Amino acid sequence: MTQCWAIRGATTVLYNTTDQILVGTRELLEEMIQVNQIKKEQIVAAWFTTTQDLDAVFPARAARQMGWMNVALMCAHEMMVPNSLIRCIRVLLLVNTEKSPEELQYIYLRDAKDLRSQGLGD
Repeated sequence: MTQCWAIRGATTVLYNTTDQILVGTRELLEEMIQVNQIKKEQIVAAWFTTTQDLDAVFPARAARQMGWMNVALMCAHEMMVPNSLIRCIRVLLLVNTEKSPEELQYIYLRDAKDLRSQGLGD
């Protein structure tokens, strides 16, 4: 039975530039799709957040450039939490899939890999 499940992912970039944000976001989305064997038609929505030090471009633009024209996209800034990860892009994908939540893999790239060791605060 097809159900809608969420898949999380995050990455970091070195600089607050349009190119860095778009390339980093695209890399993250491509990895999430490949690892979880998702087709574009299965994606219902994507909610992107960035730390407040990233504002050169909306990360959702990368999804549009990948052809996600019928996917609902939203961008927002993360809370400013002391000592939290900097220059971080996070995404929550909602996908229709036959897979169970246990079969889906969250993807964390670059410095965002550290988020998994921090527990629920990510």
